[in-house]
Amino acid sequence: VQLQASGGGMVQSGGSLTLSCIASGNGRIVDHAAIGWFRQAPGTERDGVACINVRDGVTRTFYDDSVKGRFTISRDNARNSVYLQMNDLKPEDTALYYCASTCAPAGYNNWGQGTLVTVSS
Repeated sequence: VQLQASGGGMVQSGGSLTLSCIASGNGRIVDHAAIGWFRQAPGTERDGVACINVRDGVTRTFYDDSVKGRFTISRDNARNSVYLQMNDLKPEDTALYYCASTCAPAGYNNWGQGTLVTVSS
């Protein structure tokens, strides 16, 4: 099942955006213990931003140092969605953002189209 990201846009530095991730077709977010957000700026590799993992009934979240304190990942199984709340956006956050059913992108080959976030200074 492919996960699709949406909610990108253009904002000024210091602004906020919330990205959403849903499972395509009849897919369900609840079927995936780990959901990650990743981003790729022009000319760079795709890097991890945040991840949420549910194991043994415990939900854990992980963040790249560059977004700690500014981004929050959450999941709502009832709404079949995972969110990435992004506050205090900076120009260096400009990238194509993807979500995936993994916290580790190596070997993952089911990427959706992504959603573009552009932050102006």
